Amino acid sequence: MRVRAAVLHKAGLPPPYKVSKPLEIAEVDLAPPGRGEALVKIKAAGLCHSDLSVIDGSRPRPLPMALGHEAAGIVEALGEGVVDLKVGDHVVLVFVPSCGRCGPCSAGRPALCEPAVKANVAGTLLSGERRLALRAEPVNHLLGVSAFADYAVVARESCVKIDSALPFELAALFGCAVLTGVGAVVNTAKVEPGQSVAVVGLGGVGLSAVLGAKLAGARQIVAVDTSAERLAFAAKLGATDAVEAGADGSVEAVRRVSGGGVDVAFDMAGAVPALELAYAATARGGTTVTAGLPHPDKRLSVPAAALVIEERTLKGSYVGSAVPQRDVPRYIALFRAGRLPVDQLLTHRLKLTDINEGFDRLREGVGVRQVVVFD
Repeated sequence: MRVRAAVLHKAGLPPPYKVSKPLEIAEVDLAPPGRGEALVKIKAAGLCHSDLSVIDGSRPRPLPMALGHEAAGIVEALGEGVVDLKVGDHVVLVFVPSCGRCGPCSAGRPALCEPAVKANVAGTLLSGERRLALRAEPVNHLLGVSAFADYAVVARESCVKIDSALPFELAALFGCAVLTGVGAVVNTAKVEPGQSVAVVGLGGVGLSAVLGAKLAGARQIVAVDTSAERLAFAAKLGATDAVEAGADGSVEAVRRVSGGGVDVAFDMAGAVPALELAYAATARGGTTVTAGLPHPDKRLSVPAAALVIEERTLKGSYVGSAVPQRDVPRYIALFRAGRLPVDQLLTHRLKLTDINEGFDRLREGVGVRQVVVFD
């Protein structure tokens, strides 16, 4: 079938993207779902910094590639062997299609699925196949999803069935921003009631971490960002203190308002200086968690002795250390109960044809979460 998709042919084009237009809205060929796959009609897809990192070249991926990985839609057709979904089901798509059989999956850590990471790096589906083509040439899939399109063929393992009453534009956010941000708090760090927390970087994932920290019962949530607008937004979501990142004394400011450093600090910015700030603002005996993704060539230097004499912990968090089939429905239930106000993260709705302008806003830090809404 022929569908519209946002295809990246060359990374690193100069902003503004409204002018350079790195994403081409192209008519591409989409093959039917193979064994273990599903055809999903995309209804909403969020713009995430992970997409922007592919566009600007800081996260190298094989090109050409159809972007978009945070999405929700309706199952339109099923490949052979898929028996636990049916046509018409509403699904959230997740960007690590865990196989359920490798070592990490068997250990309850599907975010580290070995076949999934191999497929995601190669730009294929979990099967190793590509279902997209442009002018008879293969097009790579972003993280097994490629959701900036009218339809997507994905692995069954990329689909989480959800309640059909949830609006698609909100459902999409649970596939990345919420799964990653809230998961980093409750799964990776296991924040306990009464602990103090700092969140460095207040994009969609960082603000989701603020929501997660409030949900977990943190007594203090220090929001850290370069944007006064986002600091104010974090306060509305439950942050108790605000510190301007990049300013002289920002580390000292976090340590001062927290009484010597926070119990848990989160880097959600995807830049080494932000991770350094988070680490420096963590108290002795505390934990620093990073869910940001800087360029793979970047390195972090920390005092090795401090890990021992201060009993420091530095942890990575990918996909919020989530078990998506468990966590997505759980977080949606918390949203419905009024305990996880994810709807406040949605600030812009746009058409697929406006996607380059949307990535200009994301690059400039305007708004929080933008969602492409498909009619």
